[in-house]
Amino acid sequence: MSLNFNQFAVDANKFLKIYTKELNLGNDTEQAGRILSSILHGLREVISTEESLQLIAQFPMFLKAVYVNGWSSRKKKKVKSMTEFIDLIRVFDGKTSIHDFGSDAKAENYIKSTFMVLRKYISLGELEDIRTELPKDLKFIIYQNIMF
Repeated sequence: MSLNFNQFAVDANKFLKIYTKELNLGNDTEQAGRILSSILHGLREVISTEESLQLIAQFPMFLKAVYVNGWSSRKKKKVKSMTEFIDLIRVFDGKTSIHDFGSDAKAENYIKSTFMVLRKYISLGELEDIRTELPKDLKFIIYQNIMF
């Protein structure tokens, strides 16, 4: 089996354009990429390693690469609310978080949109498994907007 890295790049760029449009960011794929990366890295900090592995098993290669980039085996964060999750993803976004996420409402909308776009790759069973490990506010977003 040969790896077709060019096809991975084509698929990633196509996804990023769709995702950028979903977030209403015009053509700013760089900002969309930072937002996606921050949300996925925040998610992996909240859910168990086992759930992370089951989740990425369903992702295409380019999303796997984003998810695992910089992953280390440290203690998981205890996130109990949407506000705490937003604070966590802002940490992952670093200096650009003020520009990328702005208000909590904007950040929450980006999180919701991200899960909706990722739904294409994640089975309902896996979403339910992930949902059980999330804080109440995030469970609601998945339940209301994605599972039905």
